[in-house]
Amino acid sequence: MAPTLLFFLPSLYKPPSSLHFSLIDTAFFLLSLLIMAASVDPLVVGRVIGDVVDMFVPTINMSVYYGAKHVTNGCDVKPSLTFNPPKVTLSGHPDEFYTLVMTDPDAPSPSEPSMREWVHWIVVDIPGGTNATRGKEVLPYVGPRPPVGIHRYILVLFQQKAPLGLVEQPASRARFSTRAFANQLDLGLPVATVYFNAQKEPANRRR
Repeated sequence: MAPTLLFFLPSLYKPPSSLHFSLIDTAFFLLSLLIMAASVDPLVVGRVIGDVVDMFVPTINMSVYYGAKHVTNGCDVKPSLTFNPPKVTLSGHPDEFYTLVMTDPDAPSPSEPSMREWVHWIVVDIPGGTNATRGKEVLPYVGPRPPVGIHRYILVLFQQKAPLGLVEQPASRARFSTRAFANQLDLGLPVATVYFNAQKEPANRRR
């Protein structure tokens, strides 16, 4: 019987179990791709994927708040709201550990990012299901201070294979590489990423 008839004559033809499972697996795979595309599409549009990280499949929920401001991909955040570290909460299990990196790939200016990336914050050994305050701060937080243009600030989360313990601080905040850092610690691809935009505020509007 021609394969195309299998869809029109289900009562006359029962596919082998292997084919049945193959079709189900394919359907779930396609659904997973659609979910992944919906999650990472803003990261592609914002060139976060490419400039900072490679394509990845999000597997952890990461929420980021500056005070009452919920940070979503591509949103605008005033630098005056970012003086203190954001509250970063993760899903996952307590026996899993994560590394958080926050960088600016547009330093000192988006048109000439000669200092790409400027690293603002590094926290390791964050237990799953908790927040960044439960981890070990490798590099203290420094809030965004964009001098010129609209800068992207990217928070990248990696799942560790084991607790990292003592991690050496980067020699410089300038010309940091999230990819190289992840490779150095054998972190693999990200499991979650969120980014926001910020630009210099007029002095009379800083509150």
